[in-house]
Amino acid sequence: MSHVRRVPIDLDAHVPTGSTNAYVVGDDDGILVDPARRTDALDEAVENCTPSKLLVTHTHPDHVGAVADYAVEYDLTVLARAGYEHRFERATGIAPEETVRDGRLIDAGTHTLRAIATPGHAPDHLALDVLGGSEMLVGDLAVADGSVFVGGEDGDMRGYLTALRRLLARNPDRLYPGHGPVIEEPDETLSRLIAHRIDRERRIERAVQKGASTPEEIVEQVYEKSLDGVRGLAQKTVIAHLDKLAVEDRVVWSNGAARPR
Repeated sequence: MSHVRRVPIDLDAHVPTGSTNAYVVGDDDGILVDPARRTDALDEAVENCTPSKLLVTHTHPDHVGAVADYAVEYDLTVLARAGYEHRFERATGIAPEETVRDGRLIDAGTHTLRAIATPGHAPDHLALDVLGGSEMLVGDLAVADGSVFVGGEDGDMRGYLTALRRLLARNPDRLYPGHGPVIEEPDETLSRLIAHRIDRERRIERAVQKGASTPEEIVEQVYEKSLDGVRGLAQKTVIAHLDKLAVEDRVVWSNGAARPR
């Protein structure tokens, strides 16, 4: 029986599915993950399971809104990704008491978690492997439907694809994402997300080879669906792909313009 409790939290912000999943892992002495907002349902889960620690998968605003509230009221030990303590404090309003590095084991009462560094969607992103159960909390690495935004100042497409492949190699039985339903077929979902990014990358590279140079021009060639309301996000995604292609010496990308290598 899984001891991972998922609590969807509705948010007014523009986020996938309109909600963020908070999780409580373990029973007594467990861990609270990603408290996006204070809610009665999350209060009940915390009071029933009495966690002693708090950790977030990453510090984007839709994952940290109630970190300070729960940490103070329930006297939780606050952990943050090592090297990103100041980022964590700016996002949450409180300083972490402990830090977590890649591979660290975290006691969660009835379970032990292993922290896995998975930058890409955000530089401080962590996944959490629930040892002994083939289950993983994956934050914004994966969603059951659609794709994950990777772009802007936090986005690293090379890192994101590496993180997806790292998860796929672990062969988990179940994924608990930051948004949307539990992923019961991880292999299929992770393979789909990798294939989607590779396909997008190839389309972008072909568009550059055919003469498109700016993100705006490339977006027009590689996106087939309507982009009403999300055109800016599409352009940031294209830029993240161009950054990756340039590092790999497959295109030239400089001063806002791309050209074939």
